[in-house]
Amino acid sequence: MRRVLVALVAITAIVSAAVYLADRPGAVTIVWHGWRIDTSVAALALAAVFAIFAFGWSFALLRRLVAAPRNFVRARRERRRREGYRALTYGMAAVAAGDPDEAERCARRANALLDEPPLTRLLAAQAAQLKGDTAAARDYFTAMLAEPETEFLGLRGLIVQALARGEDGVALKLAERARALRPRTGWVQRALVELEARAGRWDAAEGRLVEALRRGVIPPNEGRHHRAAILYERGLAAQAAGRNGEALKLAGQAHHADPGFAPATAWYASLLAADGNTRRARKAIEAGWRVTPHPTLAAAYGALYADEPPLARIKRFERLQSLKPDHVEGRVALAEATLKARLWGEARRHLTEAGIDHADASPRLYRLMASLEEAEHADGGRSRSWLERAARTTSPDPAYACNACGFETVTWTPLCPRCRSFDQLVWRLRPGHGDVAATGLPPLMAGAPIDAPRRAVVGSAALPPVDADVAQR
Repeated sequence: MRRVLVALVAITAIVSAAVYLADRPGAVTIVWHGWRIDTSVAALALAAVFAIFAFGWSFALLRRLVAAPRNFVRARRERRRREGYRALTYGMAAVAAGDPDEAERCARRANALLDEPPLTRLLAAQAAQLKGDTAAARDYFTAMLAEPETEFLGLRGLIVQALARGEDGVALKLAERARALRPRTGWVQRALVELEARAGRWDAAEGRLVEALRRGVIPPNEGRHHRAAILYERGLAAQAAGRNGEALKLAGQAHHADPGFAPATAWYASLLAADGNTRRARKAIEAGWRVTPHPTLAAAYGALYADEPPLARIKRFERLQSLKPDHVEGRVALAEATLKARLWGEARRHLTEAGIDHADASPRLYRLMASLEEAEHADGGRSRSWLERAARTTSPDPAYACNACGFETVTWTPLCPRCRSFDQLVWRLRPGHGDVAATGLPPLMAGAPIDAPRRAVVGSAALPPVDADVAQR
């Protein structure tokens, strides 16, 4: 609207000027170097307008001719830049699709078209890593350290490669450098906790964990379990060094950090019992049982009352089972206690309630039934039949399984025996159902995968979900 008004005002002004000059033609005489020009004012004004227009058009044409070479070079540069970024985009898509040859071709084309080594090095490094050329990838990642824009990405790539080679010390130094660049980045903080734990420096690992929790890169519930695991290992080290008082204190801290962490709670109870405080030991086990019933807790509970008569021990286990009435571990513990008390009918009842008649019953139930048949009837044939069923069943006994690589073991250790991930062994009632327990804790190094040879692209780790009912901490 404003432009229309401006145009109307301009047209009005021009028409008014033309009418004014037409009504008052006047006369103009120009004498210059022997030339005499007689004309009207209107003709002179029109000639001046045409002269100004011709001068302006000539000047614009001259400017375009002078700028033509520069504009040609600029247009060519922009075209190469667009084609280079297109090659870079296609290369990243090829990396994501797992096509190393296409990624390498796009990397070469992008490098030829773009005068931006940081971007092309990143693509070239990913392409080399996808092809399994770790030496070339390491060279590219190392070259990326020279550019501020890609230094952090280069560090990440080198950390993953160092972990793949088993060079935890090198990875730790690189992670420290990455932390100096970006202290708030989650995977850096997690990597530092992981690497300190791998080195067995539990005090340092606890300090790293505190920092990660303060920055919010590790959720509080995960942090509590990791802290319990670290305190447990610190306590074991103190006990091995003969510092029993410190071991008891650390065991108590580990238990209170996560009562459901069965190894720490059971150990804490044993230390309390050895110190003559059976009541506190019982309460510690019961607190852990309320969170997560576990065979280790049941064994520790039975050890507290090993000198009591069998019937009295049954009463103890009935109290323990009442804390989690519907959990299978309570039924199994009562079945074992009644079997030792020679209460055959009660033992059968508890085994039935534990699910021995189900098609997916675990081998431990069949073994208990075999012991029951042998003890009650001295019937070796029926006992062997139950043992054969235990050997044939495809449902394994409960076990710990690594939340990062799926490795299974019957005992908890701070580092996975296979992939050496820290605090990733998850207690499962039905192991083997998937690689990762949904209710377990995510791997600390999920953002920078430890098992890099099985994951070629940096940051491409994706953990499949698992039915939440099959896992427990």
